[in-house]
Amino acid sequence: MKVLLAALLLAAAPALAQERLLDPSAPDSARGTALTVLKHLAAGELEQAAALSNAPKRRFEVLRDYRDSVGEEVFKRAFGRLLEPENRLIAEVAIGPRRLLVWELGEAGGHLAGQFYVEVDGKFLLDDVPSRERDELRRVLRRYRAGQKN
Repeated sequence: MKVLLAALLLAAAPALAQERLLDPSAPDSARGTALTVLKHLAAGELEQAAALSNAPKRRFEVLRDYRDSVGEEVFKRAFGRLLEPENRLIAEVAIGPRRLLVWELGEAGGHLAGQFYVEVDGKFLLDDVPSRERDELRRVLRRYRAGQKN
């Protein structure tokens, strides 16, 4: 019985992870990496942006496919628009080493967009590897969006 209880607790531990709301202007924020990624994308620098992922090959393929589908100028303009002042970072939520950045897109009617990062060896990378924590952060983003509609 004790073994079963311990196994259940270990399996549930990630789901019980503590969400922490962080200050996006703090030095330990993923904001700096997010801005660097967006600047690379706005310049059409797919390789440099993909290098800031924990799955760089896959990230490059996704970015390349998107660029090829919309064209290079539209691609650059789309990501460049995200750097405009009316689009602002409104929250950063952490679960363990993973982060959710929530952006309010003023130029898109206030729509909320999310970016996922993970801290690895003291630096942040785009989080492109599925995990329980990232799934939980997706639920957090849905809650933000649901709260926006109320």
